Amino acid sequence: MSIGNSPEDDRPSIGRALQQARIAAGLTVEEVSGSTRVRIPLVHAIEEDDFSLCGGDVYARGHIRSFARVVSVDPEPLVQQYDAEHGGRPAPTPAAPLFEAERIRSDPRRPNWTAAMVAAIVAVVGFAGFTLFNGDDDGPGATQLAEGSTPDTATTTKPAPTKPADPKPVPSESAIAAAPRDKVTVKLSATGGKSWISAKDHNGRLLFDGLLTEGQSKTFTDGERIDLVLGNAGSIELFVNGKKVEDQFEPGQVERLSYTKGDPEAG
Repeated sequence: MSIGNSPEDDRPSIGRALQQARIAAGLTVEEVSGSTRVRIPLVHAIEEDDFSLCGGDVYARGHIRSFARVVSVDPEPLVQQYDAEHGGRPAPTPAAPLFEAERIRSDPRRPNWTAAMVAAIVAVVGFAGFTLFNGDDDGPGATQLAEGSTPDTATTTKPAPTKPADPKPVPSESAIAAAPRDKVTVKLSATGGKSWISAKDHNGRLLFDGLLTEGQSKTFTDGERIDLVLGNAGSIELFVNGKKVEDQFEPGQVERLSYTKGDPEAG
C-alpha cells in the first residue's frame, strides 16, 4: 500500500505562487515594486522564497500581502503558509493597558453659562437698586448735613461694585488633544476599508499586529517614539499628538512611519 502526497505538499511555494500570479497578470518586477513600494531586489528575493531581507516576520507578512493584492491573489492563504513554515506568528501584546487612562478619563463638563448670566444680572440689579436707594437719601438729608455738622465718612461711602468672575475656558472634548506633552500619542482609524497595521514602541516592543476593520480605531502612546507599518494605508485616518496627518496615502499602499513627541512629521 503506497501513501500519496497530500494536496498541501503539491501546492507551490509562496514565492513561486506570487511569481506565477505576477506573470499571469502581465506585470513586471519593476511594476510590482512601483505599486507596493517594495524594492526590486526584495521582490526578486520574495519570488525565490528568501525572506531574510524583509527585516522580520512582521515586515515579511506585510510584503506578502502587498504583493498578493497587486497581482490579484488572496493574501491570507499565503500568510498562513508563511506562518506554518516559519513557526507561526507571535501573539500580539495586549493593548488594553495603553488605553486605561483614556477610558477612565471623565468627559469634561462645560461651564453653566445660564447660571453665570443669572448671577451677573442679579448683581447688576442689586447694585442699581442700592445706588438708587442711596441717591434718594442724598436729597433732603444732604441739605441738612451741609448746614450742620460734618457727615460721618463711613455712612456715606458707597461699596465698590463686585466684578463678576471671569468664565473658565471650555476644556477640549478630545481625549487625544489632552494627551501629555511629554509623550507621543498616535490614533489610527479605518475609514475607507480594512487595513493591516503593526505598531511598536521606541524599544521595538510589539504593541499591535493585526487587521483594523472599517470603523475601528486604535490609539498608541509611548514616552519617546511610535513606529508604524500600514498596509492599505489609503484607508487609514491618522492623528498624531492631537493633529491630523494630511498625507494622502494610496489604497493598497504600504507605509512605514515613525512619530515622536514633536510635530506630526513622518520619520
